[in-house]
Amino acid sequence: MADKSKKNKKKKWLKLRHRIIRHTLGIFFRACSRIKYGARIRSFKQEKKRQYLVLFNHTTAWDQFFVALSFRQHLYFLASEDIFSKGFLSSALRFLQGPIPIKKQTTDVRAILNCIKVAKEGGSISLAPEGNRTYSGKTEYMNPSIAPLAKKLGLPIALYRIEGGYGVQPRWADKVRRGKMYCYVSKVIEPEEYMSLTDDELVALIRKELFVNEANADNLYYSKKSAEYLERVIYYCPHCGLSSFKTSGDVIECKKCHLQARYLPTKELEGVGFDLPYRFVNDWYEAQNNFINSTDTTVLTEESVWEDKATYLEVIPYQKKKTIAKDCEVKLYGDRITISDGEYTDVLSYDECFAVTVLGKNKVNIYRQDKIYQLKGGKEFNGIKFVHFYNRYKNIKKGDINSNFLGL
Repeated sequence: MADKSKKNKKKKWLKLRHRIIRHTLGIFFRACSRIKYGARIRSFKQEKKRQYLVLFNHTTAWDQFFVALSFRQHLYFLASEDIFSKGFLSSALRFLQGPIPIKKQTTDVRAILNCIKVAKEGGSISLAPEGNRTYSGKTEYMNPSIAPLAKKLGLPIALYRIEGGYGVQPRWADKVRRGKMYCYVSKVIEPEEYMSLTDDELVALIRKELFVNEANADNLYYSKKSAEYLERVIYYCPHCGLSSFKTSGDVIECKKCHLQARYLPTKELEGVGFDLPYRFVNDWYEAQNNFINSTDTTVLTEESVWEDKATYLEVIPYQKKKTIAKDCEVKLYGDRITISDGEYTDVLSYDECFAVTVLGKNKVNIYRQDKIYQLKGGKEFNGIKFVHFYNRYKNIKKGDINSNFLGL
C-alpha cells in the first residue's frame, strides 16, 4: 500500500520546485524584459489565491515570460511538441517548469487530459489560443476548441493582452527593436458568466478581447536591420507574382524583378522609386493570401514552384529528433513536397498528410500518417509558403474552393 501511495505521489504534475524557480528567476526575467524588450508588465493585483485559465495573444518569443511575470503563482504553459524533442534540454525544461506538451495542428486528447489533471491539482494554466505567433501584426486565427476546453476546466478566464510586441520583435525578424510594449490582464470572465454562453459566443468574446492590430503607425521601433528576414513571410510580388526575396538593412527586394521596399520605424512600408500598394506588412500579407486563394495550386505539379535547402528530420514526439538527411534539396509543388540529397529521396504527398505547420522562424513540421517530419532551413528559409500551399490544396480537394483559411 505504501508503494502504491508513493507511486501516485510521483505522478503529480505540480511540484514545489516549480514555484521556487519561478520566484527565484522572476527578478532576472523582469529586468531582461524591461531592458531587452522595453516591456511594461502590469502585475495582476486582483489575482488573490485563485486558479485561472490565462489566455494571451501571441506576438514575441518571450510572451510566456511577460505573462508569468504578471502573476505571483506559477503558471503551467502549453507548449508545442517541438521543444519536448530536444533531449537533455527538454528534460531540464520539464523538471524546472513542468510545461504541458501539445501537438500543433491536431486534436491532442493527451494535452486536454493533462490540463484537467493540472487544474484538479490546483494549478493555473496558460496558453495562446492562436497557437502561432502573428506574422502580420494582427491577431491570428484562434482554434474554436478553446471554448470546450475552458468549460471542461471551469476556471476563471484571465484574458491577457500584449500590445507593441510585433513592433518590438516581429516573428520574421531576429533583431529586437528599440520601442515600448505593454502587457496586462484586461478582463476576467467568471465561470458563471461563460457557462451560459454557447461555444461560438465564448470564442467570439475571447477573440474580441485578445484581438490586437499593430498594422498602424502608433509608435516608433528602431533597428538598423528593420527589414532583415522579412523574406521569411513574403513570397508574393505585386509585379511578378510568386517569387523569392532577399533583405538587407531596412530594404526587401524581389529576386525576379528587383522591386524594393523599405521598412520604416513606424512599421510602415514605402516603395523605393515607386508607389508600393501596401502600407504595412499586414496589407502585403493579406494580398499574398488573396493571391493564393484565387489560384488553383493543384495544377502546379509539373515543375516545382520553389526550391530550397534544408535539413530533413523525423520528430519523435517528447523524445528527440532524428536527422534523416542534411543539406537536402526541397522542392515545393502544388500537390506535394519532395526532399532529396542525391542518395535519399522522399515524396510527401499532401493526400497522405493531415497537417503542415510552421514553427519558430525557419522550421516546418509535416504530419504524415503516424510520423512527424521536419524541414529546418537556413536563416532566409520561408516556411509559411509550405503551410499555405498545403492548405490551399486541401481546401480545393474538399470542394471548399472559396475558403480563405490557409492554416494560420
